[in-house]
Amino acid sequence: MKIKSKIWIETEEGILISEGRVKLLKLIAETGSLNKAAKAMELSYQKAWKLVDGANKSAKHPLIETQVGGNKGGGTVLTAYGKLLIESFDAINANCWEFLDKEFKKYDL
Repeated sequence: MKIKSKIWIETEEGILISEGRVKLLKLIAETGSLNKAAKAMELSYQKAWKLVDGANKSAKHPLIETQVGGNKGGGTVLTAYGKLLIESFDAINANCWEFLDKEFKKYDL
């Protein structure tokens, strides 16, 4: 048996970050494109934009920046704050799982 848990961080404005949003942000960082990240997650562009926009509105600072046009076309990049938020969430999530596993082992179920 295993214990499972999902966490997310909320503000008064809504969900700031969750496992799904972290995955989307990591794919944006990897691909340089919200559209490509959405396709990789099998999300519509509109749904992906709503997730990122909602997170941006809940955050203290923007998580992504969009770049318009140019020789290579536009794109999307994570901000330093976006990277910090992902790293922090991943650490909190890992610590949560470790704690829950440790607690679960205390019981003979």
